Amino acid sequence: MTFSILARDEKSGAIGCAAATGNLAVGAWVLRASARAGAVATQGFSVSPLWGDDALVHLGQGASARDTVDRLTAADTGRDHRQLSVLDCSGGVAAWTGAENTDHKGQIEGRGYVIAGNWLASETVLGEMEAAFQGGAGKRADFGRQLLDTLAAGIAAGSDSRGTLSAAIKIVHPKRAPLDLRVDYDQDPLGRLSAIYDLATAEPYASWINVVPTLEDPHRC
Repeated sequence: MTFSILARDEKSGAIGCAAATGNLAVGAWVLRASARAGAVATQGFSVSPLWGDDALVHLGQGASARDTVDRLTAADTGRDHRQLSVLDCSGGVAAWTGAENTDHKGQIEGRGYVIAGNWLASETVLGEMEAAFQGGAGKRADFGRQLLDTLAAGIAAGSDSRGTLSAAIKIVHPKRAPLDLRVDYDQDPLGRLSAIYDLATAEPYASWINVVPTLEDPHRC
């Protein structure tokens, strides 16, 4: 159904997440991110947006990614139909993949990143995404592009079994305005998302973003 990555950029401390799916509105359903707390991807056969919202609350209260996943899955009798990835602000990660999700499914947890997916066309999708993400580390100054390249690798490896119709990216940082971009239904959602990303990171939009208030400078103007 969906594949996603959550990651912390070791260079800048930014928290980012990106996802793609063969259905509608992956950004709204799947991704949550807060510079105060971390990032969450909630997906699966019976996706629970409540998990995403509650995970950010727990993280904001100081819970680790592991504690957050354990707490949410233990309390939900529908957990076997859902998938959850969590990244805390320190770069800690944890994930859950319920057994009732459609194959291919799984998760990969690494240092400062977690990749997960279900209803995938190939069991190689997640591994190819990890390789792309690791390959971009240290070679690309643009963290957002690294996340988009990771989605591209997943699509090239087979994507969602139904194809790819929606894609989204979020990046948060205490010293920067949040980036939240999505394409909700398109025959080339990643291509469209990449084009929007280019607009959002170039002039004149980039200059305007530099005067938007941030967590560390809430009165900036």
